[in-house]
Amino acid sequence: MRGLMLDGRRKSIQAMAARLPDGNEQNLQQFVNQSTWDPVPVQRRIAERMLPLINPVAWVIDDVSVPKDERMSVAVAPQYCGALGKRANCQVAVTVHAATDTASCPLQWRLFLPKEWASDTDRRAITRIPPEVAQALSRWLTGWDDLLVDQAGRGRPWGARRRRTGGTGTRSR
Repeated sequence: MRGLMLDGRRKSIQAMAARLPDGNEQNLQQFVNQSTWDPVPVQRRIAERMLPLINPVAWVIDDVSVPKDERMSVAVAPQYCGALGKRANCQVAVTVHAATDTASCPLQWRLFLPKEWASDTDRRAITRIPPEVAQALSRWLTGWDDLLVDQAGRGRPWGARRRRTGGTGTRSR
């Protein structure tokens, strides 16, 4: 976590290890690629700490795309890439944020699993995608499902999401 929080543009394993005083590139690589840890407790703790501070008036469901050259990184496929504004080889994470006019905090995030990955048992095995992870019908439904499950009982302010065309304005949900 320190490597991600430190200054520096590049957040690759090599760059982060170089910035850390005890940075061992091989150990960091192994931790990132082979550790099995559940992100849910981390996400819940963030929500517990941030929701009272933010007091959200909206939930924002968004997708974050990262263009990729390789094809074996988890969930990389030719799909709409918001970062480029066109269809390209990329990885997409769906995020759910608590938001106000002055603050925002991501509370849920997960990779969107494209259709090509959902049915490819070899790629799933190589990249250790658990069998219970299935392809979602859409990025927005993935985020909406996460929001409903995680925020059950907390009250539901109105939500907004970025328009796919142009990537500016918002639309009520």
